[in-house]
Amino acid sequence: MITLYHHPLCAHSRFVRLLLGEYGIEPQLIEENTFERRHDFLVLDPAGQTPLMIEDPDVVAPGAGAIAEYLDETRGLALGRHRLLPDDPLGRVEVRRLMDWFGQKFFREVTDWLVTEKVYKRHMPRERGGGAPDMELVRAARANIRTHLRYIGYLAGARKWLAGDQLSHADLAAAAQLSCVDFLGDVPWEEYETAKHWYARVKSRPSFRPLLADRMPGLTPAPVYADLDF
Repeated sequence: MITLYHHPLCAHSRFVRLLLGEYGIEPQLIEENTFERRHDFLVLDPAGQTPLMIEDPDVVAPGAGAIAEYLDETRGLALGRHRLLPDDPLGRVEVRRLMDWFGQKFFREVTDWLVTEKVYKRHMPRERGGGAPDMELVRAARANIRTHLRYIGYLAGARKWLAGDQLSHADLAAAAQLSCVDFLGDVPWEEYETAKHWYARVKSRPSFRPLLADRMPGLTPAPVYADLDF
């Protein structure tokens, strides 16, 4: 049994949930508000960040990158030609490059600002940074996402999937970030048809269904969020 400590709008957690879905694994989900700095969670991971995956008492894997590598090493071969990390070294380099692009650059420039300002700060105590959203940061994120959508469109237009001919960690990492922004209604899909078409393909996969069912108290997802024909 796999247990995943996550937050519904933590993009890195969503990436791991998509990975587990592709492997046909339904984890036990435990929602964690990392700003609470809960002692029992910090014992498991002193960094105090989601996602954190536990498979048995001896396997505690913190962070999306480490979890992705662990899953590939323990289960990747079983997927055969549908393995999510290529067999060849250069293919792996490209997948990992794009994972870093979306998991770090996209996250810093878009997802982190939008989710923090529009979601997390609503629940955080004022002494830990809670309060009204900083709309300057929200506007900056909404501007930055256009660069990333153009890049996704470029990649999707030149390849079958973002990193090559096969669905990979790169597609799931990008889709996880976009899914958070899409939940909040901040993706200008009408301006980026190629990126929209690629996202629709990922969004239609069975592994995506649990994410589309996510709801949060006091937050209504955008009308297109769960619509496969958006």
